[in-house]
Amino acid sequence: MLWVKAFHIVFIASWFAGLFYLPRIFVNLAMVQPGSVAERDRLLLMARKLLRFTTLLALPAIGLGLWLWLGYGIGMGPGNGWLHAKLAVVVLVVLYHWVCARLLRALTDNTDQHGHRWFRWFNELPVLLLIAAVVLVVVKPF
Repeated sequence: MLWVKAFHIVFIASWFAGLFYLPRIFVNLAMVQPGSVAERDRLLLMARKLLRFTTLLALPAIGLGLWLWLGYGIGMGPGNGWLHAKLAVVVLVVLYHWVCARLLRALTDNTDQHGHRWFRWFNELPVLLLIAAVVLVVVKPF
């Protein structure tokens, strides 16, 4: 079980690294001056590659988490309300990841209307989600 936990943590950390950086690319895309085609294309290429890589990291992270939960019974039984809250956080992280993909599509199609300030605030959400997940798992407040 410790091997599964270790790899789960590695994939979670890697997944979040991608979720921290992808919106930073969105900030830069929102700041590209009209007519800077090469810069815009380079940033879009970076964002597409990072999204693909981040998605590949999310799959084993979620799979190993399910293995810990269902295979080893972690969080089963009474007094494990923390796990239900953590699962809600995981759903929010998956939703955030999906929204990133939708935003990238809109940025690629040049239909996104968000400014760089909006993307800066959007970039803070995964930090809050990671803090919530870690506190729930480590402290187990309920």
